[in-house]
Amino acid sequence: MPHSTPEGTPRRCRATIEMFVSILGSEAGNLALKVLATGGIYLAGGVAVHTLRALREPGFMKAFTDKGRLSDLTKRVPVHIIVTNAALSGAALYAFEHLRD
Repeated sequence: MPHSTPEGTPRRCRATIEMFVSILGSEAGNLALKVLATGGIYLAGGVAVHTLRALREPGFMKAFTDKGRLSDLTKRVPVHIIVTNAALSGAALYAFEHLRD
Protein backbone atom coordinates (compact mmCIF):
# COMPACT_ATOMS: atom_id res chain seq x y z
CA MET A 1 0.00 0.00 0.00
CA PRO A 2 1.43 3.44 -0.93
CA HIS A 3 2.46 5.81 1.83
CA SER A 4 -0.32 8.31 2.36
CA THR A 5 -0.71 11.73 3.87
CA PRO A 6 -3.16 12.17 6.75
CA GLU A 7 -5.84 13.24 4.26
CA GLY A 8 -5.50 9.89 2.51
CA THR A 9 -3.91 11.26 -0.68
CA PRO A 10 -0.89 9.27 -1.80
CA ARG A 11 2.26 11.33 -1.28
CA ARG A 12 3.38 11.23 -4.91
CA CYS A 13 0.00 12.44 -6.10
CA ARG A 14 0.07 15.29 -3.60
CA ALA A 15 3.66 16.20 -4.55
CA THR A 16 2.68 16.20 -8.23
CA ILE A 17 -0.25 18.55 -7.65
CA GLU A 18 1.91 20.84 -5.49
CA MET A 19 4.57 20.98 -8.22
CA PHE A 20 1.97 21.66 -10.91
CA VAL A 21 0.37 24.46 -8.88
CA SER A 22 3.78 25.99 -8.19
CA ILE A 23 4.71 25.94 -11.90
CA LEU A 24 1.29 27.33 -12.85
CA GLY A 25 1.65 30.11 -10.29
CA SER A 26 5.14 30.98 -11.47
CA GLU A 27 4.12 31.10 -15.13
CA ALA A 28 0.93 33.04 -14.39
CA GLY A 29 3.08 35.56 -12.51
CA ASN A 30 5.48 35.75 -15.46
CA LEU A 31 2.54 36.39 -17.80
CA ALA A 32 1.16 39.07 -15.49
CA LEU A 33 4.53 40.86 -15.70
CA LYS A 34 4.90 40.39 -19.47
CA VAL A 35 1.54 41.99 -20.23
CA LEU A 36 1.32 44.23 -17.15
CA ALA A 37 -1.96 42.58 -16.18
CA THR A 38 -2.78 45.02 -13.41
CA GLY A 39 -6.48 44.26 -13.89
CA GLY A 40 -5.90 40.64 -12.98
CA ILE A 41 -5.15 37.17 -14.25
CA TYR A 42 -8.04 34.79 -14.96
CA LEU A 43 -7.60 31.03 -14.80
CA ALA A 44 -10.30 28.93 -16.42
CA GLY A 45 -10.95 25.41 -17.60
CA GLY A 46 -11.17 21.97 -16.15
CA VAL A 47 -7.66 21.87 -14.74
CA ALA A 48 -8.21 25.07 -12.75
CA VAL A 49 -11.55 23.80 -11.46
CA HIS A 50 -10.21 20.38 -10.49
CA THR A 51 -7.16 21.81 -8.70
CA LEU A 52 -9.09 24.62 -6.99
CA ARG A 53 -8.31 23.40 -3.47
CA ALA A 54 -4.58 23.29 -4.23
CA LEU A 55 -4.71 26.70 -5.94
CA ARG A 56 -6.12 28.19 -2.73
CA GLU A 57 -3.12 26.98 -0.74
CA PRO A 58 -0.19 29.37 -0.22
CA GLY A 59 2.10 27.65 -2.77
CA PHE A 60 0.33 29.09 -5.80
CA MET A 61 0.44 32.72 -4.67
CA LYS A 62 3.98 32.34 -3.35
CA ALA A 63 5.13 31.20 -6.79
CA PHE A 64 2.97 33.86 -8.47
CA THR A 65 4.45 36.73 -6.46
CA ASP A 66 8.05 35.50 -6.07
CA LYS A 67 9.51 37.75 -8.77
CA GLY A 68 12.46 39.40 -7.06
CA ARG A 69 12.41 43.17 -7.32
CA LEU A 70 9.09 42.99 -9.19
CA SER A 71 7.31 41.12 -6.40
CA ASP A 72 5.61 44.29 -5.20
CA LEU A 73 3.91 44.56 -8.60
CA THR A 74 2.73 40.94 -8.73
CA LYS A 75 1.40 41.17 -5.17
CA ARG A 76 -1.05 43.80 -6.43
CA VAL A 77 -2.33 41.70 -9.37
CA PRO A 78 -5.59 39.94 -8.49
CA VAL A 79 -5.98 36.30 -9.50
CA HIS A 80 -9.45 35.04 -10.43
CA ILE A 81 -10.46 31.45 -11.06
CA ILE A 82 -13.48 30.96 -13.31
CA VAL A 83 -15.42 27.94 -12.10
CA THR A 84 -18.38 28.13 -14.46
CA ASN A 85 -18.33 26.70 -17.95
CA ALA A 86 -17.62 30.12 -19.49
CA ALA A 87 -17.11 28.83 -23.03
CA LEU A 88 -20.46 27.07 -23.10
CA SER A 89 -22.23 30.08 -21.57
CA GLY A 90 -20.63 32.39 -24.14
CA ALA A 91 -21.63 30.13 -27.02
CA ALA A 92 -25.20 29.92 -25.73
CA LEU A 93 -25.41 33.71 -25.38
CA TYR A 94 -24.04 34.20 -28.90
CA ALA A 95 -26.56 31.73 -30.30
CA PHE A 96 -29.41 33.38 -28.42
CA GLU A 97 -28.47 36.87 -29.64
CA HIS A 98 -27.73 35.96 -33.27
CA LEU A 99 -30.06 33.10 -34.08
CA ARG A 100 -33.37 34.50 -32.77
CA ASP A 101 -34.76 35.21 -36.22
